[in-house]
Amino acid sequence: MTNENFANPPKFERVEDERLHRKQRLAAAFRLFARYGFDEGIAGHITVRDPEFDDCFWVNPLGMYFGHIRVSDLLLVNDKGEVVQGNRPVNGAAFAIHSRIHQARPDVNAAAHAHSLYGKSWSSLGRLLDPITQDACAFYEDHALFDDYTGVVYETKEGDRIAATLGDKKAIILRNHGLLTVGHTVDETIWWFIAMDRCCQAQLMAEAAGKPILIDPKTARFTYGQVGSHALGWFSFQSLYEMILRQEPDLLD
Repeated sequence: MTNENFANPPKFERVEDERLHRKQRLAAAFRLFARYGFDEGIAGHITVRDPEFDDCFWVNPLGMYFGHIRVSDLLLVNDKGEVVQGNRPVNGAAFAIHSRIHQARPDVNAAAHAHSLYGKSWSSLGRLLDPITQDACAFYEDHALFDDYTGVVYETKEGDRIAATLGDKKAIILRNHGLLTVGHTVDETIWWFIAMDRCCQAQLMAEAAGKPILIDPKTARFTYGQVGSHALGWFSFQSLYEMILRQEPDLLD
């Protein structure tokens, strides 16, 4: 493994090392989601594409508490929804949504969806986030709205519709449902989810207090270039990974 620039993801010479790295980041992501209160019963899933078999992805087992997930608990699922590594069932909604996003977006290696409190609250309004803060500018013109709730997603056709609405953006608001973010790495995907949920919270609070002042489009686009890049998303996650690894090292088991 080499890391020529501290603000860029590491590069690997062996696929086995890259696979382990992705799985370690994925296990840490679930621990962090539990810390942030993004767990909601059996709902929620995060996936990462396998670096060797790009039609397969690693995902959490159905019904396992996010805060208990270890590297050894992760499932490898193929493009037919079959568990090819692991001994627990996979969430049907995870396959229906994530498999279609991974298929539609070759650039996307990770995707995250959960029923976070502020994300699902904001989703009920059926609106995109406004550029009311510097942090919100990370999503300016880079998130979509899936404005058609039809129940729990168990059909891949619904996953195709979500993927099509997402397009080339980093995030999507699923109306009456919650948030979903994607990225080149688990790291940036998780950072965008955490950041987006906080932006939902901030706008809900601001609108409850009054009428927020929007950042003008030119400034919002400029700020997006400063705070919305893949590299910054990846780098913003690193201190969180170090924290959760120090406090819960068993996630690597």
